[in-house]
This record gives sequence, structure tokens and C-alpha cells, in this order.
Amino acid sequence: MVTGELVKLRALEPEDADAFWRWHNDPEVVRWLSADYPESLAQTRKRFADREPNSHAKVTFGIETLAEGKLIGTCTLRDATPETARAEVDLYLGEKDHWGGGYGTDAMRTLCRYGFEVMRLHSIALWVVAENAAAIRVYEKLGFQVDGRHRDSFRGEGRWHDMLLMSLLEGELT
Repeated sequence: MVTGELVKLRALEPEDADAFWRWHNDPEVVRWLSADYPESLAQTRKRFADREPNSHAKVTFGIETLAEGKLIGTCTLRDATPETARAEVDLYLGEKDHWGGGYGTDAMRTLCRYGFEVMRLHSIALWVVAENAAAIRVYEKLGFQVDGRHRDSFRGEGRWHDMLLMSLLEGELT
């Protein structure tokens, strides 16, 4: 378990599948996520039961509140290799009543700290839809910088959106 100020990051459990299924069926939660094909609750439960164990290449955590012990989201460091010392990050909060309370910022800071200190990464990168202002504010607050723009690379809400590539180097985390 990895602890921040508001959240702790913990390994996912098979019983977390129900929360993920609920989140992935909420249009507000998945608004800026890459679309998956619809999945039944039974399929989601099976996928969780059959999950690959965490490894250096891909480590996924559930985001749980320290105060309540409630699962509110998930985050992943993926595509990591010791040779390049870099990884990409994915994070979202599925519990909307925890949006805007600093939980996402604390989770991202805690995950990046884990990546730099435990995984010995040098660079952590992410892609974000250019119109997702709330997420971009969080990333910039933590020290992420925009490295580039991929035009018309995300389809959502019936149209194409640009994506920004952002990265954070070891020593830049605020």
C-alpha cells in the first residue's frame, strides 16, 4: 500500500469489479476515457478475477480514501521498462462525489512518487484530451509540462478532439 495525504493506493481485488462496472456505465465518468465495448457485470467480474499480477511493466492500483476507506478510482503506470526508465500513467476517479476535493491530485502525486522512488523511473508521461481543463490543471500543478499535441486523435461527444502529450521528469514533482 502506498499512502498520500488524502488517499492510499492499493492492489485491486476481484470484489472491486462492481464499482468499475458502475463507473464505466456512467457517461460523465467515461467522458474523456477511450471508449471500450460494453461489458456485462459478469464479464467485468471475470476480467478482474483473471487479472495479471502487477509487475514493473504495468502496475495498477485502486485509489481509496484514507478517511473512509472507500474505493473512488484507479491509476496505472504502464509500458514501463528498466532500460528506458519511463512509463505512461492513466488515472481517473469514478466516484463523482469525490471530484474537486483534491483526491485526484493527491493520487497522481502519490503514484508519481511511487514511480520515481520505487520503480526508479526517470520520466512519466500521459495523454490528455486538450479540452479536459480540470485534468490539465492537476497535471500542471504537479509539474507536468506539455511536450506536444496530437491533432484529432480522440473521438468523443460526436467529434474529434486534440490530445496533449505531457511529461514529468524525476525531480520535477511538486
